[in-house]
Amino acid sequence: MVNIEHIQYVNATASQVYQALTTEAGLAAIWTQELVFTAEVDAINEFRFGDETPTKMQITKLTPNQGMSWLCVNSDPEWIGTSVHFQLHETGGKTSVTLRHTDWRELTDFYRFCNYNWAIFLLSLKEYCEAGTGINYQVRKF
Repeated sequence: MVNIEHIQYVNATASQVYQALTTEAGLAAIWTQELVFTAEVDAINEFRFGDETPTKMQITKLTPNQGMSWLCVNSDPEWIGTSVHFQLHETGGKTSVTLRHTDWRELTDFYRFCNYNWAIFLLSLKEYCEAGTGINYQVRKF
């Protein structure tokens, strides 16, 4: 198994970052405007990216101002059964966000593409929390 792991430092409190990651408005600004999201353990949330198969993530862990974990239950076949973890740690009003996308079955070109895109996701989160505007799927240039 292979994993993706990134860290981003955001000039915002853990509470602000947590709000961005756990609300429909925040995730619409950061990731995709086409979503249905409820911040509850066991909720299955849906994210759409154009004509691709909808990505459905079940929340498996939700700890206010500390993090959240998802289990992919539907998406590209390489994602199904993988987990995405967001861990927050605040020091002096600055928050480190560690993103881990775990349990990939193998290292593929799609893995590499997703690795890059998770880095852009964290940049989008930083921009949203610091400047009020993210870089979601709808405004990105692929």
